[in-house]
Amino acid sequence: MHSVSVAGVTLRENGSILCIRRRDTGAWQVPGGVLERGETIHAGLCREVVEETGAVVRPGRMTGVYLNLPLGVVAMVFLCDFAGGSIATVTEEATQVRWLSPDDVQARFVPAFAVRVSDALAGRSEPFVRAHDGVSVVAADGPG
Repeated sequence: MHSVSVAGVTLRENGSILCIRRRDTGAWQVPGGVLERGETIHAGLCREVVEETGAVVRPGRMTGVYLNLPLGVVAMVFLCDFAGGSIATVTEEATQVRWLSPDDVQARFVPAFAVRVSDALAGRSEPFVRAHDGVSVVAADGPG
């Protein structure tokens, strides 16, 4: 059985990406989390981003679908526009909330999560489909 997760790659005009350092693992990622029963995909994405960062976002196109093989989590990633809100520096779920450059993302994120950002920035019309082991991408299907 798999769980369904959503995450948002939120951009500012200067090209920086809204990122968090997770409180539970210390890992850097874009904000997101597991959908709640009865929740729509976009509503869950917006809820997760505001819970983890304080940012209000407008979801755009889906940029990728990622399967975490060990955990059985299917994550849908969307490119988002920043629509407002008060960005926190820390939240209950994040020890740090920061706008990072694409280079900083590549340096701080493990490859399995950095690829979500590079895929979102690639500008493809079709979403990437990838599987990972929590650290490294181990398979790509379709256009990825």
